[in-house]
Amino acid sequence: MKKFKIGYTTGVYDMFHIGHLNILRRAKELCETLIVGVTTDELCFKRKQKYPIICEVDRMAIVEAIRYVDKVVPQTDMEKIRLVKELGVDVVFVGSDWKGTDVWKEYEKEFATVGCTVVYLEHTDGISSTILREHLK
Repeated sequence: MKKFKIGYTTGVYDMFHIGHLNILRRAKELCETLIVGVTTDELCFKRKQKYPIICEVDRMAIVEAIRYVDKVVPQTDMEKIRLVKELGVDVVFVGSDWKGTDVWKEYEKEFATVGCTVVYLEHTDGISSTILREHLK
């Protein structure tokens, strides 16, 4: 039996790479059902002032095709607690590069009020969509 029932993680998943796959695989090893929020094009632009290279419909299709993923939902805002409550999530997975940040300390407190745990998964060094974007230039 897996440690958690319903897990949730989010990301842009632009130019899907091994770091993305590693997070999804590690998350699925710890939960029965893995739900993945894929950041919409508009939210990505709002947060980073740039659009993803791959459109959200295609990014969602790519993530949905990964065998570790049970369900894909659009991430339209940064109100993660809303989906945690709506989906009955008992664990949120995030890369270890976020551990100890002010924003994730706050998420930990907020999620704890509804019985949800945050698990930090090892970040894959040396690869990111930003690095890939630079290689394309």
